[in-house]
Amino acid sequence: MGSINCKEYKTTGNVPPKKDQSSSGGTVGSYQSKCPSSKMTSTTATTTTPNLEDYTDPVAVCLASELNENEMRQVDFDEDTRILLVKQNGNLRAVGAKCTHYGAPLHTGALGKGRVRCPWHGACFNLETGDIEDFPGLDSLPCYNVQVSSEGQVMVRAKRADLEKTKRLKNMVKRKPDDPRCFIVVGGGPSGAVCAETLRQEGFTGRLILVARENYLPYDRVKISKAMNLKIDAIQFRDEKFYKEHDIEVFLGVSADKLDTAQKELHCSNGLVVKYDKIFIATGCSAFRPAIPGIELGNVKTVREFDDCQSIMNLITPETRVVCLGSSFIALEAAAALVSKVASVTVVGRDTVPLKAAFGEQIGQRVLKLFEDNKVTMIMSSGITQIIGNEENNVAEVQLADETRLPCDLLIVGTGSTLNTQFLANSGVRLNRNGSVDVTDFLESNVPDVYVGGDIANAHIHGLTSERVTIGHYQLAQYHGRIAAINMSGSVKKLQAVPFFFTMIFGKGIRYAGHGRYKDVIIDGSLEDLKFIAYFVNEADTVIGVASCGRDPIVAQFAELLSQGKCLGRAQIENEENRQAWTAKLKEPLPLVR
Repeated sequence: MGSINCKEYKTTGNVPPKKDQSSSGGTVGSYQSKCPSSKMTSTTATTTTPNLEDYTDPVAVCLASELNENEMRQVDFDEDTRILLVKQNGNLRAVGAKCTHYGAPLHTGALGKGRVRCPWHGACFNLETGDIEDFPGLDSLPCYNVQVSSEGQVMVRAKRADLEKTKRLKNMVKRKPDDPRCFIVVGGGPSGAVCAETLRQEGFTGRLILVARENYLPYDRVKISKAMNLKIDAIQFRDEKFYKEHDIEVFLGVSADKLDTAQKELHCSNGLVVKYDKIFIATGCSAFRPAIPGIELGNVKTVREFDDCQSIMNLITPETRVVCLGSSFIALEAAAALVSKVASVTVVGRDTVPLKAAFGEQIGQRVLKLFEDNKVTMIMSSGITQIIGNEENNVAEVQLADETRLPCDLLIVGTGSTLNTQFLANSGVRLNRNGSVDVTDFLESNVPDVYVGGDIANAHIHGLTSERVTIGHYQLAQYHGRIAAINMSGSVKKLQAVPFFFTMIFGKGIRYAGHGRYKDVIIDGSLEDLKFIAYFVNEADTVIGVASCGRDPIVAQFAELLSQGKCLGRAQIENEENRQAWTAKLKEPLPLVR
């Protein structure tokens, strides 16, 4: 889930210069540790850095005394370039000012220990390197040289190649003919896309194959239920040139038919059988079509893939009467996207209010009113028992649980999904009853060299539950792709995921971080004005989740709190006068545990 009203994601495809080495030090007279070092006096600048011509002259952006410890500030480098300046542990660091996902201003985000978290969607960037560490998004931030002159001015140099960019692609290797290894990534969704390029960033030089069931290069799937009229070129992560340049073979329109782990072979739908050394499987979900009489009729659609939205857009006219079955995020987003384009939209939901399972009765009631205020007819505590067709075998009516009938030219079914793991039957990879796969904290399955991530992974999440869980979040899928690639490449990286999701409905952005069953919902702010924070508290009086609307960056701050291994209790949010006092915990060290 994401916001279509945010800045569009642009294809990168450019490789930055190789990383430079440097030394780190204190604030005065020291550059950020991953950048070339230089010493400056009040009158001259001397340097021991080679290739100084790659960098701009130093620019004074502020006085060092103006920044407090643990403060972020957006400053102007020039009239076209803004940077994020951060002071932590007496050190000054500078990175790009905008999140590389949808362009959120990072100075309004959550400052963690050595990293900044996007206020909108929770992406994290390392302040020392600018590298992306959590998602959504793909690219890293440009990184700047910082030093303080003897007069106390903060002086910044920028790499000339980064001046007009707000994002940076990490260095990637290419295939070497003498490297006989073959890694396969199965799944062209967000998890597979991140895994493939992270493997090249982590130094894998063998053959690399990305198997994608759809006929398109990996794209930003969260956008398709928001607008539906987007062009594929506008939402693809990378273009064809990018994959060719980095020697990533892409099998488009190809699915996995069988996995033979004994022989280490993947059998593909195009007839190819490919030997692998390691494989990452992130085949995701398919939309679930309930067993309702008439479900096979024409004009009954689901919203999961780009082609689904294309077919819907080809069907609608200003006279079309649309019915959306389900009060899930997908069904609601589709309803919101279409209501201004058609004659009518009706949502039929099973619960008393939409999103009740996720957010509870109070927020669900406010969401219900939001839709009604925007001319969507909401029929709750109901369902569809029959889909009635016409002579052309297209839907003409739907019958509700109370046997009333609604005219319907287009039925959109948003009633959940099923996991795409059928091809793993008899492979040796153990499947759970729901089709998910248990993985270690390094995303390896019970079969060595078989890694699993994304929607189909039953994995631990950080600091919220000791049990494995299966969560279909976009951000989590991308994070899985990165962690799997690091471990496949020979390094060791433990899964420390904090779930974060987001949606945009009628211009109102709702964010949520956390996971688990809750007993109470404590609302801070105004539901009526859609400016609120909701704290979800479990039986043990622990806050397991935080949602917000119009109150950034509180959800990003809660996600950062969990990522630091800290927790939030009911007692820390009961004081109505200062419910956000807990955010100071982000700057506190972890207590010593004996």
